[in-house]
Amino acid sequence: MTKRTTPESIRAAADAFRGRYQPGRVRGLLVAGSGLSLEVPGWEADEVIELAEVFDFQTHELMGHSQTVTLWRRGGETLMVMNGRFHLYQGYRPEEVVAPVRLAGLLGAEVFIATNASGALDPEMAPGSLVVVSDHINLQGSNPLVGDWGRDFGPPFPDMSVAYDPELRRLALEAAADAGFDAREGVYCAMLGPSFETPAEIRMLISVGGTVVGMSTVPEVIAARQMGIRVCVLSLAANPAAGLVDRELTHAEVMDEGRKAADRFRVMLGNLVSKVFI
Repeated sequence: MTKRTTPESIRAAADAFRGRYQPGRVRGLLVAGSGLSLEVPGWEADEVIELAEVFDFQTHELMGHSQTVTLWRRGGETLMVMNGRFHLYQGYRPEEVVAPVRLAGLLGAEVFIATNASGALDPEMAPGSLVVVSDHINLQGSNPLVGDWGRDFGPPFPDMSVAYDPELRRLALEAAADAGFDAREGVYCAMLGPSFETPAEIRMLISVGGTVVGMSTVPEVIAARQMGIRVCVLSLAANPAAGLVDRELTHAEVMDEGRKAADRFRVMLGNLVSKVFI
């Protein structure tokens, strides 16, 4: 029988992590999306840790994601960089999806920077464009604060009116421009997946003000905001959404666009990290 993740087990995981890896002052958590890899100039990559060794739930393989976290160190400070993420559509429970955010928050992280690959809801948005997320629409049918989690890590009803930190968004737009991205702010629509959306669903998302659509990130943002962690999300528009082009959508296309943008993403993240973690 699978062991259920509880607030107590996450706290135990944080205590064990602190004792084993001596992270010192954890400044923030960065998360890589599908086909994306992150580097942190000015910081030195140290341990690469299997998440299966950190958490007591079963992890699942997914193309384009490594279930590891790299500790990047600078003096007595650490940045935790997830080389992939957990998704609801893989069968993870909401509390498992956000476990890395909880862990980082308990270790002292004050900033959460996430990247993801998404579908563009604007037919004029070219593949490889970048959206600095300013708001989201949660259509995944779940929330990581349900039950004990809404009482244990912060307020049970956290304000989400400014979930995406305005100052971090400003810095991200500057960093994107410096790296040569066509960037804008916009709304991320989170669907459960793993099937891509139908053309009718895409028309609905456009009608309610969505800019891009994906299958991740929002549970992590909700958990981070409950814990008082500042949030910045960068969404790479990897492909046009269903019904906007006359061809089939594939996960391979998403990963390919991530690989094409990898060098610019590394430059951008380096710029952003240097602005945020002074």
